[in-house]
Amino acid sequence: MKFNERISSLQERAERLIEPKLRDIERIIDFNQWKVIRAFQQHKVSDYHFSGSTGYGYNDRGREVLDLVYADVFGAEAALVRPHFVSGTHTIGTALFGVLRPGDQLLSITGRPYDTLHKVIGKPGDGKGSLQDFGIRYDEVALLADGAPDYPAIQRAITPQTKVVAIQRSRGYSWRPSFTVEQIGEMVRFVKEIKSDVIVFVDNCYGEFTEQTEPTEVGADLIAGSLIKNPGGGIAPTGGYVAGKSRYVELASYRLTAPGIGGEVGAMLGTTRSMFQGLFLAPHLVGQAVKGSVFAAALFEQLGFESHPRWNDPRTDLIQAVRFTSASHLIAFVQGIQQAAAVDSHVTPEPWDMPGYEHPVIMAAGTFIQGGSLELSADAPIREPYIAYMQGGLTYSHCKLGVLTALQKLIDRGLL
Repeated sequence: MKFNERISSLQERAERLIEPKLRDIERIIDFNQWKVIRAFQQHKVSDYHFSGSTGYGYNDRGREVLDLVYADVFGAEAALVRPHFVSGTHTIGTALFGVLRPGDQLLSITGRPYDTLHKVIGKPGDGKGSLQDFGIRYDEVALLADGAPDYPAIQRAITPQTKVVAIQRSRGYSWRPSFTVEQIGEMVRFVKEIKSDVIVFVDNCYGEFTEQTEPTEVGADLIAGSLIKNPGGGIAPTGGYVAGKSRYVELASYRLTAPGIGGEVGAMLGTTRSMFQGLFLAPHLVGQAVKGSVFAAALFEQLGFESHPRWNDPRTDLIQAVRFTSASHLIAFVQGIQQAAAVDSHVTPEPWDMPGYEHPVIMAAGTFIQGGSLELSADAPIREPYIAYMQGGLTYSHCKLGVLTALQKLIDRGLL
């Protein structure tokens, strides 16, 4: 596809600028790819593990080995990897409901969580089965102006009833840095010094394989994520995972199925092969997406737009935020990403009232897996400040095409 001379010039400058950063990303890809392969080898993964199961799914060895491989990859005692998780929100909710009981306190120390979790937290007596409806108290500690944890406020907020401290690794719909694994480790150590028996839970969505370590390797007790994001490798058709301390993973499994049943049953419905293969591909594909985010930041920074993170900042998730000056800019950018898709490129996304969100949202999602945000996608709530959140891209080449097409859309509408 040809772009005009101005866009081609911006592309060339951006690519020259980010060459050293891309080499750093390649080193992370290699480390994580080899780590995944070692886990496969350790557990002697074979093609018979890919066989499906039916009914109760008793003695499904492929399912059991998949859990073991995930646990090793994430440096955890145990893992629960299932197609029965319908989304990241479902997986996170399952983990939280699994370990919390009436009278406990859930404390978020990274501010307001992602929009879709608001209904999971709920309000006291809301009648919808939310956490607070079950008598679980919820509190949150706002981040400081620079996006850092407010440690004195966290210390004041922890009480004898604090059962779970929650950390959201990714920025969500907010203009703040995502937290590196090192920073998460600092938070874990801080809260454990105050209350040693507190359970530290990390929403790991968008973060897997962007660094060489995961939160469970720096003391997090429980993490959760979605297989239509990073660890599914663009192949897993659905599902999620919970990983961490064995006793907490077991409690989550009782919430997913029923007490006394847990993870011992559950037919995999023909998904086992795609989950193994997706995990195998995930380190490389995550690296491709991270490269695309770096390119997007470098390109739009040349045009005077703010990006977060900046192109040369450390990366700990897939998400690239770009701040625009109007809803028109925001909409044009997202529509340009859609136009560059291999699937549904002819569709023009418009803002709509999406379930689970508090403002109209526009989403570009020309994906092979519905909602698969390891694939090139972009979305934004239509509210000030006008920030577009781009993520994913199974190939770096597709990421570049999406960003350049979005730029072309802005120019065509006279917005640049």
